[in-house]
Amino acid sequence: MPVQPTATKTREPDGILVLADGTVFRGYGVGAEGEAVGEIVFNTAMTGYQEILTDPSYAGQIITFTFPHIGNVGTNEEDIETATPAARGLVIRADITEPANYRASRHLDAWLRSYNLVGISGLDTRALTRRIRDAGAPNGVIAHRADGAFDVEALRRKAADWPGLVGMDLAKEVTCRQSYGWEEGVWRPGQPNGQGYGGRPQTDAPAFRVVAMDFGIKRNILRNLTNLNCAVTVVPADASAEDILRHEPDGVFLSNGPGDPEATGAYAIPTLKALLDKPDLPLFGICLGHQMLALALGARTAKMHHGHHGANHPVKDLLTGRVEITSQNHGFVVDEKSLPAGIVPSHVSLFDGSNEGLRVEGRPVFSVQYHPEASPGPRDSHYLFERFVDAMSERKKKGGA
Repeated sequence: MPVQPTATKTREPDGILVLADGTVFRGYGVGAEGEAVGEIVFNTAMTGYQEILTDPSYAGQIITFTFPHIGNVGTNEEDIETATPAARGLVIRADITEPANYRASRHLDAWLRSYNLVGISGLDTRALTRRIRDAGAPNGVIAHRADGAFDVEALRRKAADWPGLVGMDLAKEVTCRQSYGWEEGVWRPGQPNGQGYGGRPQTDAPAFRVVAMDFGIKRNILRNLTNLNCAVTVVPADASAEDILRHEPDGVFLSNGPGDPEATGAYAIPTLKALLDKPDLPLFGICLGHQMLALALGARTAKMHHGHHGANHPVKDLLTGRVEITSQNHGFVVDEKSLPAGIVPSHVSLFDGSNEGLRVEGRPVFSVQYHPEASPGPRDSHYLFERFVDAMSERKKKGGA
């Protein structure tokens, strides 16, 4: 079996990554001891490793960071996108960098151990990334043992036997178990007690009621909605249309999330179809929510070769011609050729030409494949939240119920 080069260290390697095809990468364990199996992907973002590791869309995946300096701002209790990370593990090139940031409360290694996340450093992440880019995202097992004793063949079999993400409904693993309200707003430097996230703008009452379907929702999405004076109620992924409509929403948001959209669609698509029967009800979807909306409208989705994971993806708005630099994390894509009549592509990837958004002609229904909440990533796409609010405002003016 081919063995990739490792960095030179004073201690013996105590970490290993074994791919399903038998490729072995040896390195040095970080975080918790143990092992984890999943799909190996790479993320090209230069910032926001804590937000990336806590993005529920990474359920079932092991993240390879192409940026070498991971850990440089430590970790804190605020910059998380969900309370319990869903990623299976991480791969990094260099040792975890010592934290150098006034907001840091814990070293990244201690934070990883607290969540039982297995990591490995000292790998040739460039070689691994090229392997993923050229041959597709493989299944693999990451392991960390203090004694460095590994049964490589057993790990290979475990990786080969893992079924992969196609057909896997992971939204049910990361969704909330019951409905809840959300009131925290976006980052505001200088808040009391070091707390950076403020609340809803100080007004007499929220202007809009939004119900968010939680397929694995990121907190910064909720913060952006709150900051636009929305009262947000989050409901589980399997909520029925009746559950959602009893909240009398001005609009419904479809969140990001992990896994195969067709698998999640087994219970979510009937709900979305019932919501689409309300012709004036604004719907806005992001990532898995975009894929779920497309399926409910009659389109198809497909597994990508290696997916989009990073904060530097150029996307063109086909209506305005404007190019946005976006944050992305998805391994499935809407087949644009399958979009029915009246469903119009709205955005396109300038990396590979894949679909990045859609809208329903003549209706306040739209979605995008990328992450406009920018956590982490650029803020070019925040206008989409305002577009959603504008649609709800227009509905109210017309007396929509």
